[in-house]
Amino acid sequence: MRKTLLTLLFAVAPLIQAETALEVQRVTENVYAIVGELEQRNPDNYANNATFGLVVTEEGALLIDSGGSFKGAEQLDRAIRTVTDKPVKIVINSGGQDHRWLGNSYFKARGAHVITSKAADADHHARTSDHFNRLDQLLGKALEGTEESYADQIFEERMDLKFGGFDFILIHAGPAHTVGDIFIWMPRQRVMFSGDIVYTERALGPGPAQDSASWIKVFETMMSYQPKYIIPGHGHPATPEQARADTYDYLKFLRQEVAKVLEDGGDAQDAIEIDQSRFSYLKVHDRISRRNAQEIFNQMEFE
Repeated sequence: MRKTLLTLLFAVAPLIQAETALEVQRVTENVYAIVGELEQRNPDNYANNATFGLVVTEEGALLIDSGGSFKGAEQLDRAIRTVTDKPVKIVINSGGQDHRWLGNSYFKARGAHVITSKAADADHHARTSDHFNRLDQLLGKALEGTEESYADQIFEERMDLKFGGFDFILIHAGPAHTVGDIFIWMPRQRVMFSGDIVYTERALGPGPAQDSASWIKVFETMMSYQPKYIIPGHGHPATPEQARADTYDYLKFLRQEVAKVLEDGGDAQDAIEIDQSRFSYLKVHDRISRRNAQEIFNQMEFE
C-alpha cells in the first residue's frame, strides 16, 4: 500500500505548477531591479518574462511595470515584500506590452496611481483583446483574475514627477519596441529605467511598433542623459556599454545589412540568410534571428 501511494504521488508531482522565481537585485540605494526569466510567457511565469523596476521611498514604493497578469502582479508584490513593507503608491507603465500593464488592476485595488504615456495608453486600449487572446493560449488557467485596467494619468512627451524625495523624469521620445515606450530617468542617482527600449542578454524582436529607425533614435536620446545604471526591459541591470551592444548595435547591424540586400536588388529570402552569428550569444537568437531580418526587410522596403 505504501509503495502504491508513493508511486501515485510521484506521478502527480509533475502536474503541479512550479512558479518561476523573480530575482530581486539591488542597483543602488533604494533602487532595485526585479528580473524575470528570458523565455516565452508561460503558466509558470505568469507572463512576467521581463524586468521590472522598484524604488523605495519614505512615502511608499514606486513600481515600474505591473506584471503580465493578475497572478503576475501578486508575484511581483511578493518580491517587493522581500525588500520593503511599504505599499506600492505609484505604478508607471513603460510601454504597450502585456507585462507592462496587465497587473494594473491588482495594484490599483490596493491604492496605487498608474501613469503612462498617451501613446502607450492608446496602445493598451487598441491591443487589449489581442493580449488576452494570446495569453489565454499561453497561460491558460494562470490568466484567471486578470482584467484590463488602464492608466489614471497620461502625458504626451515629458512628465516631471517628485515622489518621496526622489525625482523622476518620464520621457516618450517616439516609437521603439512599442509605439508608446518611455524611459524613466532618475537624475541624481543616474539610473535609467528603459522598459523595452533596451534588451540585454536576450535577442530583441522588432516589436509591434515596426519602426526600427525610430527605435534607434529613441535609444540615442535616452543615452544622451549619460546614465550610470540601466535597468532594461529584459535582462539584468546593465552598463551603458552592454545596453548598446545587445540592443543598439544589433538594430544598427540589421538595418545596415538589410540596406545592402535592398541595394543589390535582393528580396526577403536574401535578408533571412544574413549572417547574424555575431549576436548568437543572445538568448533565443537562434529562434528569432531569421524572422527579425525578414521583419526589418519588410519595414525598410517601403521607407
